[in-house]
Amino acid sequence: MGASSATRHPAGVETSVAPAPRPPQPPLRVAPPPADPTGGSEGNERLTAGAAALLFVLLAVEGVTIVFLRRLFPVHVFVGMLLIPPVALKLGSTGWRMVGYYTGRREYVAKGPPVLPLRLLAPVVVLSTVSLFATGVALLVVGPGRGIVLGLHKTSFAIWLVATGIHVLAHLPRLPRLASADWRRGRGDRSAIGGGSARRWLLAGSIVAGTILAVATIQYAHPWVTWIATFQGHDH
Repeated sequence: MGASSATRHPAGVETSVAPAPRPPQPPLRVAPPPADPTGGSEGNERLTAGAAALLFVLLAVEGVTIVFLRRLFPVHVFVGMLLIPPVALKLGSTGWRMVGYYTGRREYVAKGPPVLPLRLLAPVVVLSTVSLFATGVALLVVGPGRGIVLGLHKTSFAIWLVATGIHVLAHLPRLPRLASADWRRGRGDRSAIGGGSARRWLLAGSIVAGTILAVATIQYAHPWVTWIATFQGHDH
């Protein structure tokens, strides 16, 4: 009895058994946010740059027609009408960025606004661009003559040339990299983001739409060609 009583615990005393240690749990992984299928602010920046590169080429051609306007007036009208959809695309993409920034969308706010001089210049660029193309279309509608519409067209061009020249020079260093980003191919290319195909189709679609518009309206250049030949003579 003595041996058995030695193993007994005093009455009212509870014994506790230490719980078995739990195996270490792996760290909780937080899934990254889903990628924006449109590419977000970076995609918007690439679309803007792609439209700008396209406009750079077309405006260079248009500039040549201005120098030789009497001979190349039909080309001037054709390229001018072709430019309208790409210009609308460029204005739309920059407007989208502005809306995203001022409505407080995080990624647009994180990128920040353009520097203050360019922000002040932006309304001049937009308004002179709209005025330039609106008066150009109006000239085709009203026909040849030296009226107020022609004067507004020339004034708009002068303002647009200065404002857009400054705008282009400010953004030119970054333009090649951004404009070509969606067209680069190759393994390990980390520049791919969502919406690349859509942006390429938008750029191509603006050219197709501009070509259709130009072909449909080139007939309105003929009265001007006759007027220029009659009242301003021929280049020699």
